[in-house]
Amino acid sequence: MPEGEEFVVTPYEVRGHIDYARLRELFGTQEVTSEILAKFHHLTGGDLHPLLTRGVYYSHRDLAALLDGFANGKPFFLYSGRGPSGPLHTSHLVPFDLCQWLQKRLGVPMYIQITDDEKFWARSGLTREESVRWGYENLLDILALGFDPKRTHVFFDSRSIAALYPLAIRVARKIPYSTVKAVFGFEPSTNIGLVFYTALQTVPCFWPSWAEGRSVPCLIPCGIDQDPHFRVTRDIAEGLGYPKPALLHGQMIPGLLGEAAMSTSGDRPDNALFLNDPPNAVDRKVRNAFTGGRATVEEQRRLGATPEVCSVWALWRTRFAESEEKFQEVTSGCRSGSLLCGECKSQVLERVHAFLKAHAEAREKVRDWAEGTVVTTAPKPL
Repeated sequence: MPEGEEFVVTPYEVRGHIDYARLRELFGTQEVTSEILAKFHHLTGGDLHPLLTRGVYYSHRDLAALLDGFANGKPFFLYSGRGPSGPLHTSHLVPFDLCQWLQKRLGVPMYIQITDDEKFWARSGLTREESVRWGYENLLDILALGFDPKRTHVFFDSRSIAALYPLAIRVARKIPYSTVKAVFGFEPSTNIGLVFYTALQTVPCFWPSWAEGRSVPCLIPCGIDQDPHFRVTRDIAEGLGYPKPALLHGQMIPGLLGEAAMSTSGDRPDNALFLNDPPNAVDRKVRNAFTGGRATVEEQRRLGATPEVCSVWALWRTRFAESEEKFQEVTSGCRSGSLLCGECKSQVLERVHAFLKAHAEAREKVRDWAEGTVVTTAPKPL
């Protein structure tokens, strides 16, 4: 971000009070408008995903053209990924929730990249063994969301390198060091693995086009902090003969302690709601979570609370309101002061515990086919 901004959003750091309208202007992206939502509604043939209707996904690049192409019979595929450095928390699931919904509604392929290499390069305290182990554990959590085994493919970077490398070579040749240095702010001390990583992350964007010998557009739902990676990808796409990937950007999900984003940082474990948290830890974290409430019950009854700054409201917004009616009930009750923070936390806790239990059961059921999703060979010579 430009010097002097009150917030920072990069692929490697998120902090401050994020002005999302300002961030969209700074990144030069387009707003997800009512017209875009109408296109989604028409194509998916039913109610939209809450992540779309509640404005969590709010920004895009070239999404309208991709949806128009699909409406006219031009297929596309989905791509998202995870850099494994620890257990997943609930906000990590947000892009995969939307991808699973889109895959189910539209029948499109899904490509997932587990970047165990990138996290090893980026985290000085992370061992190779840990990045590989967490990569596999994270993959189980992602697949447990209900992806179609016949349409879902995984690049586990250290295991898929023979598949990725032939195209990564061509990609890397198109990206000058000055570009990645300017985009990511790399210092002279940055290891060369991170410099090369953008080439590896680009490969899945072009994979079906390479494999099928025709132009197959890509849609990447991701946090807006990941946009810089794919700006580089979009800059070189046409020079390689491939379509520019379209992007659909989500807002960052605030941490339970009131920070700009949930984090896996070990020094503030209560800032995130991890999928492997035991029930007593879940209770403690939600009970102590930062809210938009007032100092006293009387004041909150009289003035109401502010849901937009509340980490508990963010849980309702992204996953735990089972219907739009419930979400509006929670939101209006918060604003009016009729729903106090303690009761709000109790209600969401019931849903959190139920979700984590069901998710753990689903996770065990995907172990048998998880290995079979990993791509290990290139589709054809280059």
